[in-house]
Amino acid sequence: MARENLTNMRARAAAIEERLFAIYGEGECSLDHADPFSLTVAVILSAQCTDAAVNKVTPALFAKYPTPADLAAAKLQDVEDIIHPLGFFHSKAKNLIACAQKVVADYGGEIPESMEGLQSLPGVGRKTANVVMCQAFRNAQGIAVDTHVFRIAHRLGFATRNDDTPDKVEAKLLKVYPQTDWLYINHQWVHFGREFCSARNPKCLTCPIHDLCPRRGV
Repeated sequence: MARENLTNMRARAAAIEERLFAIYGEGECSLDHADPFSLTVAVILSAQCTDAAVNKVTPALFAKYPTPADLAAAKLQDVEDIIHPLGFFHSKAKNLIACAQKVVADYGGEIPESMEGLQSLPGVGRKTANVVMCQAFRNAQGIAVDTHVFRIAHRLGFATRNDDTPDKVEAKLLKVYPQTDWLYINHQWVHFGREFCSARNPKCLTCPIHDLCPRRGV
């Protein structure tokens, strides 16, 4: 396949976004949350486990610790007991408490509304910060690259073999998609990945963007 120039890639990306928006709209966040605090906690917990698993433990967690101040004062063992079904619950519990403590101490009990502020919180990396900025504050500063976005970006030819980290993939996507679309890509692609472009046995024959994909089932 001939190398695609950036202009053509952007045109193809726009066509893909138009079709996915028609199917999924802006896309819905799969993590149950009520505010920026609960979203931040849920995204921290979602590392290395499914959103469905997170949604099973967060009701009890938020019932006991509804605010950053409540979580900041929590005992580590009590938090671990609640999130025990999730992977890496020891480190996640420590991060949650430390995160809440920093929010209370440095940000007046409110989740910061900037990438810099979010990434200063324990347990919050760029992916988590991107999700919170888009979902909670609707101020997209990037695109959250999870396993679905990473996989789909490569299959669609927006990322190459050399783009072997989430940061590299994000950098490529930010060149292809205009900032007005950054709000939607992660949620849309998560749903698209689950429904059509799964890691194993993707449903290429019924895929709504089959003709726009350079791999087509490879």
